[in-house]
Amino acid sequence: MKKKDLRILLVDDEPDILEIVGYNLTTEGYQVFTAKNGIEGVAMAKKKLPHLIILDVMMPEMDGIEACGIIRKNPSLENTIVAFLTARGEDYSQMAGFDAGADDYITKPIKPKVLVRKVKALLRRFKEDATVDEEIFKVGKIVINREEYKIINDGKEIVLPRKEFELLSLLTSKPNKVFKREVILDRVWGNEVVVGGRTIDVHIRKLREKIGDDHFKTVKGVGYKFVL
Repeated sequence: MKKKDLRILLVDDEPDILEIVGYNLTTEGYQVFTAKNGIEGVAMAKKKLPHLIILDVMMPEMDGIEACGIIRKNPSLENTIVAFLTARGEDYSQMAGFDAGADDYITKPIKPKVLVRKVKALLRRFKEDATVDEEIFKVGKIVINREEYKIINDGKEIVLPRKEFELLSLLTSKPNKVFKREVILDRVWGNEVVVGGRTIDVHIRKLREKIGDDHFKTVKGVGYKFVL
């Protein structure tokens, strides 16, 4: 999908943020829409069906956490990426954001060029989505062959046990998306065996050793995500 086809919604009560961030993203070639509070943001999201929504947390009339929760309940927005851009950097605020359904949490201040890079990384998912249902798909330098349970990382074949393979396949299906621990347990282990949270941690550690530590990020108290 080309940049000009990607729609981004900015929701913030600070006009300067809307102007500066909006300008930088428009310059990159994205379609950008704005709203100044949660109520307007939800209405605009339903109307424009954006690929990415960037939300502030503290806003009048309806805050970002509540707006995110409403957006996540809308079936037409189930594939929309939601990222918070806020000065609230406390752990409890971040956890509330992820619990509401956010895919990422970005703290202010952040340089416009860095934010643009973040946005590019988040929207990369839409380029990968066309291939995730195929038996063989590529994420960065990693090729995943679901049919043969084979991984090729930077040209080198890696043999993974079944659960490590399925965990990697899940995380790479949507780069930069945070998968909650309970979702990972359900999707990878299901009802096969009763496992604890430490089981996920052990498998992530093994994947870090084999694939590369930089690709796997821990979101404390929430889960894990794969980054390129």
